[in-house]
Amino acid sequence: MGQSVLVVDDDPTVSDVVRRYLERAGLDVHLAGDGVSALRAFETGRPDLVVLDLMLPGIDGLEVCRRMRAARSDVPVVMLTALGEEADRVLGLEIGADDYVTKPFSPRELVLRVQSVLRRTTTVSPDSGLLTDGALTVDVGRREAKLRGAVLALTVREFDLLTFLMRRPGKAFRRAELLDAVWGWTFGDQSTVTVHMRRLREKVEADPAQPRRIVTVWGVGYRYETGTDG
Repeated sequence: MGQSVLVVDDDPTVSDVVRRYLERAGLDVHLAGDGVSALRAFETGRPDLVVLDLMLPGIDGLEVCRRMRAARSDVPVVMLTALGEEADRVLGLEIGADDYVTKPFSPRELVLRVQSVLRRTTTVSPDSGLLTDGALTVDVGRREAKLRGAVLALTVREFDLLTFLMRRPGKAFRRAELLDAVWGWTFGDQSTVTVHMRRLREKVEADPAQPRRIVTVWGVGYRYETGTDG
């Protein structure tokens, strides 16, 4: 049996199309049509990834994502959002979604996004090893980051972003470069990078408002500084 994906959408037509495409890709798919059943299926089924529509009856997708994150910090979440829901999309990323696809969407694009996220959670990097910067350590092979001995609750994209930057200290990267390197997007909403960077700083910086590890390079993007023990 392949990796399991929970698809949460109240439109049965959308759910059926997504299910068929994901199953063709070798994934084991389970469906939920509302927030309550989604949380129940999430708890009992322990999926490897969740495809989550934000507009749900009862408990909305944002609250579902929030509760999933509280229960399991590391499960990847790919949001489905309507074209005009930019504020909700940003809020979803703030809560901890790893990726998003905008409706109307290509099922093939969704499958590629899902496969990309799943691949990052299961593939051991050829450069796996231990990255250390003062009190911050990252075990790439185990996909585990610790600060002062405490395990950090990082999402898939946050972990990949931190690893990418730590391997290239002192080098400034534009948001578009990070979007390409970490998300695999050659185009897309660069606010995704901004939101994930803000969340990452909240977890690795002593004072996220005055970051010392991940600094902003004005007019360019971001740079990782070693030896700051932020």
